[in-house]
Amino acid sequence: MASNLTKFIHSLDPRTLPRVLQIQSGIYFQGSIYEMFGNECCLPTGELIKITGFKINKIIASICESNEDSQCSARIELPLNFPGLCKIVADKTPYLSIEEITRKVSIGPTRLGHPCFYCNKDIKLANFTIKQGEQIMFNSVEEVNGTLTVNCGVVRDNQSHSFTLPLSQEGEFYECEDDHIYTLKEIVEWKIPKSRNRIVKFTNMLHTWDSSNPLPENFDGCLILAPIYEVQGVMKFRRDIVHILSDLDIEVIDVTDSYDISCFLQPLSMEDVFERTSKEFPMVAEVIEGPTGRQQLYNLLCPGKEIVIHKKYQAKRILASEIRSDSHKRHFLIPASYKGKFKRRPREFLTAYDLEIARSDKEQLHVVATKAFDSPHAELFSVSVGDQFLVQQRQTGEVIYQGRKKVIDVLACEQILSEAYKEVLLPMYMEGGFVEVIHDKRQYQLSELCKEFRLPFNVKVSVRDLSIEEDVLAAMPGLQLEEEITDSYLLISSAGDPADSWEIPVYRLNMSVQLLSKSVAETVSSPTRTIVEEISEEQYYMVRRFENQALHPPPRPPKKPTTLESKPLLTLAERSVLDAPHAVRNLYVDTTKKLCSDQATAVSELQVSCQNDLVHWENEDDVTGTATLLDSNVIKGPINNMLLEEKYSYEYVDENVIENIRKKFQESTVQNKTYPLKKKREETSKME
Repeated sequence: MASNLTKFIHSLDPRTLPRVLQIQSGIYFQGSIYEMFGNECCLPTGELIKITGFKINKIIASICESNEDSQCSARIELPLNFPGLCKIVADKTPYLSIEEITRKVSIGPTRLGHPCFYCNKDIKLANFTIKQGEQIMFNSVEEVNGTLTVNCGVVRDNQSHSFTLPLSQEGEFYECEDDHIYTLKEIVEWKIPKSRNRIVKFTNMLHTWDSSNPLPENFDGCLILAPIYEVQGVMKFRRDIVHILSDLDIEVIDVTDSYDISCFLQPLSMEDVFERTSKEFPMVAEVIEGPTGRQQLYNLLCPGKEIVIHKKYQAKRILASEIRSDSHKRHFLIPASYKGKFKRRPREFLTAYDLEIARSDKEQLHVVATKAFDSPHAELFSVSVGDQFLVQQRQTGEVIYQGRKKVIDVLACEQILSEAYKEVLLPMYMEGGFVEVIHDKRQYQLSELCKEFRLPFNVKVSVRDLSIEEDVLAAMPGLQLEEEITDSYLLISSAGDPADSWEIPVYRLNMSVQLLSKSVAETVSSPTRTIVEEISEEQYYMVRRFENQALHPPPRPPKKPTTLESKPLLTLAERSVLDAPHAVRNLYVDTTKKLCSDQATAVSELQVSCQNDLVHWENEDDVTGTATLLDSNVIKGPINNMLLEEKYSYEYVDENVIENIRKKFQESTVQNKTYPLKKKREETSKME
């Protein structure tokens, strides 16, 4: 029986793919244009199409001004990335069986894939009874002894009870009210049932309304969402993949049982190729649909090109992210063969526990405090902004807590004073702020960094990789090397030059190939060519699922004893200074390990000068909004960051530059004070 394409795709179960459709009533676009915006728009009657997949392309929303029962006034098109948060209006139409729910509703391993329903009557199981109206959460679908069942759960008296329901279970199942909020993309991917529309209500628009917003200003009604799918398939006499929108005005009939699917083009994705056994490699393939990009590799993967897929294997990459203050960071996967060189950049630490994790036996960690900490125990050290420490080791210490001795974990450090070092203990639970002081000017290869230092680690490319045409890493102001990951790759080459081989990722390259029945001669390939791969935010979090879980979280801090004298609280004006973001220039303190008294004085003078010149710097356009390091004697409270980010320059400020800045600021702001600079200059010239 023929049906229109929209209705057929809305009711199609992805698990039954591929399906062969025959066009019963075609569509002919005026002017003989067969394709518009990458989608087919001219399909003749009688044409055969093998459907291999489909996904939601856009959303058509009907506007209901007051509630879901009111009459819809207009239809608008919403992109999948439309900003705003929505609440779902529960579907009032019941599902008549568990099988219908599993067929039409998305059920998966994440929170988004756990829909909840209730039944209008009791359901009696072997040793459990589900009460009428009781909320049932559908967690997963699995096969047990050849029978498909749904793993479900109910919560009674704050206790969770698990059970299974067969797909044959019948009854009237209604969708439960959902108090969660979702993005439009989450609703599209998980919350629109097959063959049904979804009613939503926006709770928060994530941007200010403007004329480009398709919704009316101050819109407070409901939207009925109807998805438009992009259908992917192949035709019988064409060697490419076609894309058809489901709202195309054609009628189709399912003829899968009447045709041999093997007579169609058999496109394979990179995942399909990777699932082949190792004995089937090498193989020759023709690129049917290739990726887009400017890199040299993508020229090899143009549609119609023949390639040799030599083997499949696992390879290591370094996951790196751009260092910047906002959330719009770029992410990269760097191969071990990257030939550029790196210089170290200061790291920031939020707790003493982070200092312990970053501590290394090869190099003593030198940090400057950017946030004050008042210790509740006399045995432990209270930190002021500007204090400098050499981190030693983790150990245990005794404190007096509520009149009793208690053993806690502490971090032993050496505080750098004017002319000496002082042994101090910091509680491991201490919440503060520290910035690393870098003394190392050496340039490192990527392999050396991974071998000598513990990730995550901050670096900047100092020498670009000259073997690649465009080194995107060299343009980054700073990179954080986060972790080493292992991923799946295919080794490919051009059929005309099998020795010139490339690595391509399996799960992030959107391309398809058709295998060819051609033999491949064994070749000795030159060194494999790799690329620095920039990945999206979504792909970044996908690879982060392998994050190392071996590190334990810091211990919870003990309660502050009530017997201790409480220190005076900050005034409202002082708090406003503490909380306000300040836009000032980047000043990295780069000193030698043995700081003398005048070096400490120089840092203090620089802090005073920064405060006096703060208003002038805040008005400059090329500065990002971060905090500066100010002396706690000048402003009563800590400022969050000493590491200040400048928009373009990330060079270190050496001691001579600091001295010149100090002299300039001293003349203009500290005219009535005299600082011992002569000794400092003499010692600096000796060190040089």
